[in-house]
Formats: sequence, structure tokens, C-alpha cells
Amino acid sequence: MSTACQNSRRNFLKASLMGGAAAVAAAKLPLAMAAADVAKPAPNAAAPAVSRVSLAAGDDRAQIALDSLKPFQREIAAAIGTKRIVLKPNNVIIDKPLCATDAKNLEGIIEFLHSIGKKDIVIAESPANGSAMDGFANYGYDKLAAKYNVKLVNLDNEGYEVLYVVNEHDMQPHAVRVAKMLMDPANNYVISAAKLKTHDLVGITLSLKNIVVGSGIKDSGAGLNRQGSGGGRSDKPIMHGGGTYGINYNIFSLSAKLHPDLAVIDGYEGMEGTGPVNGTPVSQKVCVASMDWLAADRVGAELMGVDFTKIGYLSYCAKAGDRGQADLGKIQIVGGAIKDYAKTYQLPRQWEQITSWQKPMVAS
Repeated sequence: MSTACQNSRRNFLKASLMGGAAAVAAAKLPLAMAAADVAKPAPNAAAPAVSRVSLAAGDDRAQIALDSLKPFQREIAAAIGTKRIVLKPNNVIIDKPLCATDAKNLEGIIEFLHSIGKKDIVIAESPANGSAMDGFANYGYDKLAAKYNVKLVNLDNEGYEVLYVVNEHDMQPHAVRVAKMLMDPANNYVISAAKLKTHDLVGITLSLKNIVVGSGIKDSGAGLNRQGSGGGRSDKPIMHGGGTYGINYNIFSLSAKLHPDLAVIDGYEGMEGTGPVNGTPVSQKVCVASMDWLAADRVGAELMGVDFTKIGYLSYCAKAGDRGQADLGKIQIVGGAIKDYAKTYQLPRQWEQITSWQKPMVAS
């Protein structure tokens, strides 16, 4: 890290501290979700008239994360109050750095939080293929935790609540265990430290999906290999809903209860192609932040050159009208312009299947 960037962050810290079946199956979907007691939004909830999204760019990964958060300094401090901060990285698996949130991105977020006087921070995750603690060590989070006195938490061991999702093959509600720490808005402030990545089931994975699907927990010993076997049960496959229709609807439905309070999307090095694990790197050197996660994800899609309307779960959230702002005309970009940093990501080869949610379900 350059001396100039270190000095820039140091000066900012100092200044801040100072101051299924065809039509029948489709018809059953909402009924199944109603039976599953999916969270309902507040009656008067509505998308904000205008949402702000910050876009920062540069050669220092930690610095652009910090810079992306500066415009929201007062609002974030007020929203956190006395809550514990739960910093949720995107560690799909524990042994592939490109698929995971980089430690430098987390460092920039933590330095920002310290600058506004917030130091009660945990980094919490439940990866698919092993212990979160092993992943933390592999990705250098242990050194970060020691440097900033941050606690590392394995969500699989921190208690859970039971919610319900559907499987598109039977259109019945299925119980799923989700991390309790991500469902306690009275005491926890959740930050999604996501990445710009393609995804072979839903197209792209940004701030919302990082929280929703990442909230599913597993038993000790589950997911010890990439096939998900090794003893014990993992609830992550349950969330995937059996296919394109199920996973998109489940992410949308659960977003009423499971969503970030603050979205930070790292695009310093994104992933294209066969994400979220086996894709290839894209050098972009940007970072997106917003207190409106849907607006952040909309901007993330634009930066990837992906048609937002083709992403099922995000389109559902936009149509609901109560999850955030998805209209680019009502999103104020602070910092750089999207067009100056946008790239066209290579899409997963299963794109036709990924976008099949737009069509009515047909009998198999």
C-alpha cells in the first residue's frame, strides 16, 4: 500500500474523529409463501424518492472502500448508534481468493467505521464448504482482526431462526435455518461486503444475495467438500429452491427480513463467466456503497454491463416497490459516473436457463 494512500486514510480518520407444474404450480407459489409465513413489508413502506449511491475508483483497494463511504458519514453513524456492526463478507468457499471478499476491502470499511467512532465490529460468515475460521485464515482476515481488534464469528455456531422457502418442484414451504445474527435489527447493523460477480444460477450476486443466501447455516462437518457432503446437514441448498424459479422467488421473499443496512460492493477485481466460484478476474478498480441496497445492486449491474431486468430476484424487489430504489433516474450517483467505469462482463454460459424465470413454468 502506498505511503500517499496511507496518509490519505490517516488524515481522513483524524478529521472524522474530530468533527414446478405449469399454471397450477405457478398459481400455488404465492399460496405456499403465504403458508410459509414470509415477512410482509410495512403497510406504508415505499421506495425512497431519491437514493444516493457512491462510486469511488482508484489504485488502492482499501482506500476506495473508505472513499465510497465518506459521503454517508453522518447518516451511517446515526443509523448505527449503539448497535454492534456485523460485517458480512462474501466467502462462498474457503479456499479460492478470487471468489471471496478481499481483506483490503474489509480494511477500508473498518477504517471508515473507526473514523466515525464505531469499533464494536464482528466479521461473520458461513461458507458453503467448510469452517468460516479456516476461510478467515486463508484470506488473511485473522491478521485484520488482530490489527483492528475485530471479532471473527462463524455464523454456524451463533444460533438460528427458522424461516420458510419454497421448492419449485413441489410448491410446498420448506423450513430453513438462517443465522440469527443477521436477523436482529434492534441490536445489529448489517453491512454486506460483497463483490461484483456473475452467478451461474441467478446471473449476478451482489449485496442482497450475499446476505440472504449466505444466512443459511450448516451443521458442524457439513460441506467439507465442494459436493456438500462430509456429515451433517447444510440448509444452503434448501434456499436455492430447486431451480431458477425457486431461488429467485426465495431471495426476493426473504429480503423482507434479510437484507443489509449498508451495501459495499467491491469491484476492484470482479469475476465474470462461471461465477460465483470458477469465473475469471475483471480488473475494474471501483467500489460502490449505499444505504439503499437495491440502488447499490442496480448500479452494480450497470457497472457489469448486465441488464437489470434479466435478474429475477432483483426485478421482483424492484416491482415490490418497498425494498429500495431501482430506477436509475431516481438514483443520485456521488463521485464518478457509471459510464466511465462500466465494463461488459462475460455472462455465464447457462444464461438462457438463468433468465427462464421470465417465462411461465411448464410441466416437466
